[in-house]
Formats: sequence, C-alpha cells, structure tokens
Amino acid sequence: MDMTSPTEMPTEMPTEMPTVIAAAAAVRSGAVTAVELTLRCLAAIGEGNPALNAFVHLDPDGALATAVAVDATVSSGRLNELGPLAGVPFGVKDLEDCAGMPTTRGSRWFAGQAPVEFDDIHVARLRAAGAIPVGKTATPEFGAWAYTASPALGVTRNPWNLGRTPGGSSGGSSAAVSAGLVPFCTASDGGGSIRTPAGFTGLVGLKPSFGRIPTFGVTHVAQNAVVGSLATTVADVALLLDVMAGPDERDRTCLPASGVRYSEAIHRLDLGDLRVGWSADLGFAVVEPEIVALCERAAHVLVEATGATLVHRPVLLRDYISIYGRIEGVDQFVGLDRDLWQDRLDELDPRVVSGWTRVRHVTLPKIAGVESERRRLVTQIAAIFEHVDLLVTPMSTMAAFAAEGPMPTEVNGRQVHGGMAVIHGMLANLANLPAISVPAGLTADGLPIGLQIIGPRHREDLVLAAAHRFEVAAPWPRHCPSAR
Repeated sequence: MDMTSPTEMPTEMPTEMPTVIAAAAAVRSGAVTAVELTLRCLAAIGEGNPALNAFVHLDPDGALATAVAVDATVSSGRLNELGPLAGVPFGVKDLEDCAGMPTTRGSRWFAGQAPVEFDDIHVARLRAAGAIPVGKTATPEFGAWAYTASPALGVTRNPWNLGRTPGGSSGGSSAAVSAGLVPFCTASDGGGSIRTPAGFTGLVGLKPSFGRIPTFGVTHVAQNAVVGSLATTVADVALLLDVMAGPDERDRTCLPASGVRYSEAIHRLDLGDLRVGWSADLGFAVVEPEIVALCERAAHVLVEATGATLVHRPVLLRDYISIYGRIEGVDQFVGLDRDLWQDRLDELDPRVVSGWTRVRHVTLPKIAGVESERRRLVTQIAAIFEHVDLLVTPMSTMAAFAAEGPMPTEVNGRQVHGGMAVIHGMLANLANLPAISVPAGLTADGLPIGLQIIGPRHREDLVLAAAHRFEVAAPWPRHCPSAR
C-alpha cells in the first residue's frame, strides 16, 4: 500500500514523540487532538520508514476514524468514558492479529491474505483502552531470529546504525519506537524477542511471566512465548502491562489477576533488603569484554539506586541452547495446514527450512527427554533465587550485528553456536520468570546495550520497580538522537 506521509499536518507539534503517558494526558486535556497526534505519527512513518522498514502495513483511514471518535468524546466533555490510552497511536507486531489488517507472520505462506476479523486479546485490550493501531511492524519469518529480515518483508534496520539489526523478532517494533515513529508498539518474546530488540535500540522491554497477559495463539505447550510491549520508559511499560494483564477464559494457561497496579508499584514498592546477583556469563556464555564492562557498571548503578546488597555468589549454569532449541519446536505446527509444512517449504526463508524438516520427525520420548532437562534447569535457577531477589546480566553477549543476518557464530574471537549472541535472554523464557531490559550505555561504536533484570516468578512489580529506580539514576535519551 501507499506508505507516504499525509499532506495535512498540525502546525505545532513537539519535536520528539511523547511518552505513552504524556500523549494520553495531552489528548485528555485537549492540549493536542488524537487526530493531530495520529497525523504526526503517520507523517513520521512516511519520513522514517523507507530507511528502516519498521512498518510493513499501514491503516491510516482506520486510525484516523478512531482518532476522530476519541476527539468527539473529549469535545463533549465525557472524559470519564476515555480509557487510559485514549488517542495514543501504536504499532502491532506482525505475528499478532489486529482486526482490519493482515497478519503475515513474516512469511510468504501468508502474504497477500485478507485482513483478519478479530484482535488478539492484548490488542483488543489496548484498543478498548483507547489506543489507536496505525499499522503492522516487521518480524522475521515466524519470529525465528534475533534479527528482523525475511524474503517476504525485507530487512529491518536499526535507527542507531542502519547497517545493524534492531534485534528480533520484534525488530520492526523496536525500530519504530526508537526512531520516534510511534509512542509504543506491541511485541512478543519466546527467547528474548522483546528484550533483545530493546537492548539493541535503547528501549525498555519487559517479558512478563507466562500467562500474565492472555493469548489465543502464543505457545501453550512449550510455554516459552509471551506478549508485551516496547516503549521508551519504564512507566510506559508498566501502564501498558496494567492494560493488557488479567485473566481471560479463552486462555487455559492465563494467570489470575495479580491485584497489583504496576504503574503505581514502580513508585511505591518497598525495595528494602533487596538482594541483587550479577553474572556476566551465567557460567558458560562467551561475552564481548566491552559488554561486560558496560553492564557491570550499570549493575552497580542499579544496586546503589535501589539500596540493594550485591550478592557475590557465582552462577554456574551449563549452556541450555539445546534445551531451548528443541522445546521451541513443540508448538511450531499448531494451527497450520499440513500441506504448508509438507509441500511448500521451498517458499520459506532457506535459513528457516532446516528447523521445519528437523523437528517434524521428533518423537514423544525425545520431547519428554527435553522436558526433563528443562526441569533440571528450572531447579538450578530456583536454587539461585534462594540467595538473590534479582539476577542481573547483560542482555546480549555483543552489540547489534548485521541487519541482514545471519546469527553470528563468532563472539570475542571464539567460534560459537548461532544462539550465543542472545543466549542470556532465553533463560527467563525457559524458567518462566519476568525479566526486563533497560539501557545500560553505548559501545565505542555508538550502539546501545541492554542490562537485563530477571525477577522471581510472577514478580513483575519487583522487576519494574527496580528498573524504574535504575532509570531515574541513569537517564537515557528516549529516542535515537539521529533518527528524527
């Protein structure tokens, strides 16, 4: 479709995209209209997207119609009818359904299909809160990689350096938010796919506990993948979690209501006697020395900002890439017609094909063996959390790599497997722990690096509160300085 910027624009708008909270407050107060803000985002997309390929589909007519309805409510004085996100434009990751827009999953299998009729649960909740979906953001095919490129959707680029990836699989979302095209985007995380893009583009990205935000189609057997958001502040991410979280009868794995307002908890939660553990390598990872130095420095800032005690206790895990790689295949075939994976593999990204051919013959005993290994890993992690309240690590072992891929097989001069660059992110998925990435600093090449904060199961409030204290102590530019 035509993705050029609209010709009509408000005469006065802030030069930087507002936070989610500020945008909603401005619309509610009448300082800016929802139409003006939506036009601002559509114009920013028209200007910035050709270089980034962050958005792969736009629905300007639908977005503006929604914005007009929000403005009518404001004009009539019925402010009590406005949701907490009323008038805030956002992007939806192309692994997720948004009514009126197509869902391609980054694959030629689904390219050219009609728009879907219904929202995914979390998208519907964002829409009900007044947020305005403007389009779909790029993802690698089926969310398979920690970079965002596919034959169907092309290559998505990092606004901090167009030669580098914005991460994956939520790379379109991270590029869009980091470049200031929209205040926030949805994202999903099966092995770091919210947090790695956040780390690579200087954003905040939370992976909640599995079931905190209900879903229709995200993994229900492997129980690795969750949905969430990417934004520029911890407060924004907390508010978005407030909107998206809570049970739904259509998801048999969802959690009961937490009873916590996360947007309040980040300010009010008592962090006294907090114990923080730091591990650069989890006992096995190969990490670039510059990444270790940046993240260790950030970990000490976190400890000081929270008044925590740094626990000097080594973390000695074994490489869990084989567990992760095999457990990920459990849900791969759910909801797909047999003829797709049996007869049409030639239409896929060649780098994806081997995964489909390898796992389709796996037997139930082999799956049981993988689950046994996973249980042992979870037990080891539980033992770590007997001594710490938070575990802090680098978000990745290296800075953002080439936008086109593939996954690097060399880190710090050593040959490694293709998952080593982002191995830290997989741990929280395998153990079902909440984890967040916050900006830790810039490399000598000017690339953002993320600090990962992992918390105990179901304690998103603790993770968010600690991240907020860190954010206050270590302020960060909300958008890539050169993007706008």
